[in-house]
Amino acid sequence: MVNILSIKAPIKKEMEEFESFFKSSIKTKVPLLDHITNYILRRKGKQLRPILVFLTAKIIGDPNKSTFNAAALIELLHTATLIHDDVVDDSYERRGYFSLYAIWKTKISVLVGDYLLSRGLLLAVAEKEFKQLEIVSEAVKEMSEGELFQIQKIRKLNITEKEYFDIIRKKTATLMIACAASGASSVSNDQEKINSLKLYAEHAGLAFQIKDDIFDYQKKGLIGKPIANDIKEKKLTLPLIHALSNASPGEKREILGLIRRNNNNSGKIQKVIDFVLNKKGVEYAIDKMNEHKQKAIDSLSEFPDNEAKKSLIDLAGYITERNK
Repeated sequence: MVNILSIKAPIKKEMEEFESFFKSSIKTKVPLLDHITNYILRRKGKQLRPILVFLTAKIIGDPNKSTFNAAALIELLHTATLIHDDVVDDSYERRGYFSLYAIWKTKISVLVGDYLLSRGLLLAVAEKEFKQLEIVSEAVKEMSEGELFQIQKIRKLNITEKEYFDIIRKKTATLMIACAASGASSVSNDQEKINSLKLYAEHAGLAFQIKDDIFDYQKKGLIGKPIANDIKEKKLTLPLIHALSNASPGEKREILGLIRRNNNNSGKIQKVIDFVLNKKGVEYAIDKMNEHKQKAIDSLSEFPDNEAKKSLIDLAGYITERNK
């Protein structure tokens, strides 16, 4: 499987410079806040979103100051939303470590998330990156709508496959689309190329979320994270939606009843997992995920072959082949 280091190779210099650029963007003179932001920096993830910003700029031209501003704005927004998500989801773990919420509880976590978001907005205003600000603001709106729509559907447990894709496009793909739009527009005004890269990001984002949803049905310990979280939270994702669509009315009633009333009972949860596996829900989700991976790759056909294009193709593969 392709690794992140090889994907980052064409933008190795930019990503190294981005480390210090991002640190400076969140530096503060408030001791507690500085302590918390250092904790965040030491436990950063794979940085897929900054990578996407720089690669979508590199495939068209040379990354510049505006590209760095875009990557920082996106990463600040993304980090803020993760912190807020942990509060909303009552989650004590993030990337294998204690979440901010686990250590500093609700009030401080919410305030830190707000702080990071405001730093991103102030960065954009100070650098007069109004186009980038528009792109990111639209993404925040879409992500919020997606989350609220999902909450509404959780209460009724009646989500359709079309509604599922509407939700994950808003919740996950939207931010990746913002990465591509901001990265590409930082070096070019060619709207056709920008739209092609946005299409790439949309399909890559959909594939990314489907992969995350498939993880819920993997064997315990295989991916180093808890299984069945979505079931416990009463979220109907693609494997389960497909399985339910191929169930008899009686089976459907039984499974929905188990989710509604026994979503923390390990035996009942295993029954739901077995139902999904028997109905080929995971295989169906894998097929859909691979369809979107291929659509992402096809979206790059108009671009000449170069290192950045190869890395974007490899990134689509990495998204679908990763084990965490």
